[in-house]
Amino acid sequence: MRVADLVPFYELVGTIQPPKALHAGDRLNLVTDVAPPIHLSTIFRYSNDPNDLGPSEDPVAEFNGKNFVYSHEFAPNATRFEAVCSTLFKGNAVSYATVSVGEGYHVTHEVISVISRFSGLEKLPLDCPAESLNAGDVILLETPGNPLGIAFNIVEGPLVLDIVMHSGSKYFGDHSDLLCGVLATKRDGWTKQLFEDRVALSNVLGNLEGWLGTRSLRTMGVRIQRASEDSAKLISWLHNGLNAPSPAAGSEEAIIQAVLQKIYHASLQNEDWLKKQMPNDFGPVFAIIFTTENFARALPSKLHYFQHATSLGGVKSLIEWRALSDSKVDRKLVRISVGLENWEDLKDDLLRAFASLAGTQ
Repeated sequence: MRVADLVPFYELVGTIQPPKALHAGDRLNLVTDVAPPIHLSTIFRYSNDPNDLGPSEDPVAEFNGKNFVYSHEFAPNATRFEAVCSTLFKGNAVSYATVSVGEGYHVTHEVISVISRFSGLEKLPLDCPAESLNAGDVILLETPGNPLGIAFNIVEGPLVLDIVMHSGSKYFGDHSDLLCGVLATKRDGWTKQLFEDRVALSNVLGNLEGWLGTRSLRTMGVRIQRASEDSAKLISWLHNGLNAPSPAAGSEEAIIQAVLQKIYHASLQNEDWLKKQMPNDFGPVFAIIFTTENFARALPSKLHYFQHATSLGGVKSLIEWRALSDSKVDRKLVRISVGLENWEDLKDDLLRAFASLAGTQ
């Protein structure tokens, strides 16, 4: 796939933000504060100079980054957030109150179902015959996929990536306090149309959310790098334990094998294209399959450091018995999102929980 120089999220994993991303919003400064303030106002005063006043014919085209009128269209915090995102993704970013993504993400299919009732939209599988597709059809690709954390090849092929879609509630926010989504594109005319559609749909990012997003983007690189490194150590420990031959009774390997059946993560895929597609790291989210549904349901209650909650990408490690939010997945599946705790503490936490589960057999 040719991505037209847009940067998908998987290319950001394991990288450090360049200085231009950290300072991308500086041109929008309205005050002397080093840390941008939270702008809560929904409306903004017009100029006191009559010579600056005139009928507005095209609010999106007339916006210069500072001439705010109504937060229904543009607001300072969301505009700064979009400026940083645009620099990171090398495209024009448009933020929303929320978006949903992914073949494995059930909310996406719920949204498609709603749209289908009004428009007759038809949802086809990715492996549908090519003749089923027509001009204007949308192909939605997610990699690594949710909830397994495994990747599929999108770097080889004739497709051109028109839009990159991000769930900003995850690693952009990373503090489990932000709900937002971002689209980035380089297609001529698409950015303006996206802004106009956002106004019509009233799906604008809130003032506080824009401020929270900008705050978090400043440290996204180092956060993801640390979480990816620690998750790689955890996954390696689990994988080696699960595949150890004839483990001694009571050993870590024996405990792991007593409760686990399989581990899913991009780092465990032996594919030539994978290192090219994800050259820095493979991300902090993975899934484990237990030998029984009861083990998967009970594990979170036996942990101290992992928060039993949905979503992913928080600075606190998260774990979820995935069936709670998606009834269609394997009920023995648990999704893990590694945060910023010391990986050995997380390892010890999991081992204690596994041993407790094994003792209930």
